Amino acid sequence: MTKQEFLTGLRKGLVGLPKGDIEERLSFYSEMIDDRMEDGLSEEDAVKSIGEVEAVAAQIIEDTPLSKIAKEKIKPNRKLTAWEIVLIVLGFPIWFSLLAAVFAVILSLYIALWSVAISLWAVFASLFICAVGMILAGCAFELWGRGITGLAMIGAGLVCAGLGILMFFVSKAATKGTILLTRKIALLIKSCFIKRSEHNE
Repeated sequence: MTKQEFLTGLRKGLVGLPKGDIEERLSFYSEMIDDRMEDGLSEEDAVKSIGEVEAVAAQIIEDTPLSKIAKEKIKPNRKLTAWEIVLIVLGFPIWFSLLAAVFAVILSLYIALWSVAISLWAVFASLFICAVGMILAGCAFELWGRGITGLAMIGAGLVCAGLGILMFFVSKAATKGTILLTRKIALLIKSCFIKRSEHNE
């Protein structure tokens, strides 16, 4: 693939982003290819070393804030006429309510996802505190001469410690999964804006 083919493919993949951002990224990758060619690589090898166009475009979209993409999407391409402004003002109760409802649904899904991870960490913390408390209480019972009760408490504390260690790994995995899932949801929303922009062009 030549440098020009790479830049053309990248431009197509970034349709929907602010035009200034697209030009900035194209300039960045153009300079990167030129630098690698100056280092002795052929044009094809320089382009190949950057990666696939689709992967580069997806990474750029993922790194771009959703607010920037949405702002670019809703920004009018021309000045609004007087009657369009009147319609927007009169329709405010409807479109604002719908926008608020969509925002509330997305926010509630985000909170629900994170509440699962937070509750798992709370279970881990409670198991850890129970383990420490029961082991200390078991040692105290041993000192007071209640050997069987003390051993039972220490045993229960060790069981809680084992469950706590297991819960730590479960909580860590759930947190990583939640981060990955929220990133994928954000990328999906961004992709919807990008695809709509592609159809409009």
